[in-house]
Amino acid sequence: MIVSKNIHKYYGDVEVLKGVDLQIEKGEIVAIVGPSGAGKTTLLQIIGTLDKPLKEQDFQLSVNSISLKDLSDKELSSFRNNHIGFIFQFHQLLPEFTALENVCIPAFIAKKSKKEAEEKAKELLAFLGLSHRINHKPNELSGGEQQRVAVARALINNPSVILADEPSGNLDSESAKNLHELFFKLRDKFGQTFVLVTHNKELAKMADRTLTMKDGKII
Repeated sequence: MIVSKNIHKYYGDVEVLKGVDLQIEKGEIVAIVGPSGAGKTTLLQIIGTLDKPLKEQDFQLSVNSISLKDLSDKELSSFRNNHIGFIFQFHQLLPEFTALENVCIPAFIAKKSKKEAEEKAKELLAFLGLSHRINHKPNELSGGEQQRVAVARALINNPSVILADEPSGNLDSESAKNLHELFFKLRDKFGQTFVLVTHNKELAKMADRTLTMKDGKII
């Protein structure tokens, strides 16, 4: 499902990733833990094609059996929209749009019809217990509700991989617990692969596997 070999990344003179090797199977929920500055988010961004590894190194990177190494920026953008869903610590919902409209945005980017996008968005929001909130804007939702809208947005295009960066870092303990349990329900229902960067020990314990990063390497 996800294979990376010899991934290096520099920011200026600082080597953030030092030859990372990683293999994650389809349907796995994998937590990546480690101190701040270990390279966790950078690795997640490279897997998600938001950033690129050092080209001068002989590396491999594939997601869903598709090699990403030689894809153009346009091809990477299309791949990202169709194969990968992102969940961030700060939900990054657009404040001027309703929950339904926020969820539909990736589907519109993928050129799906308004009817198809809204039907899928309503289905996901119902699954997440938000049917009664679809016409509310983000500032009218609780933190937990906002994050569930972000989860629905990540799922709208049926991605094979969900990448989550500190997804519960901005939530109270009860909302965080509910979100963590939701990931496993989603995996069981939709079969996605989850890669979670987290400092939350409870979430890491729940994962199928936990990988620890330190100083730019998986140890």
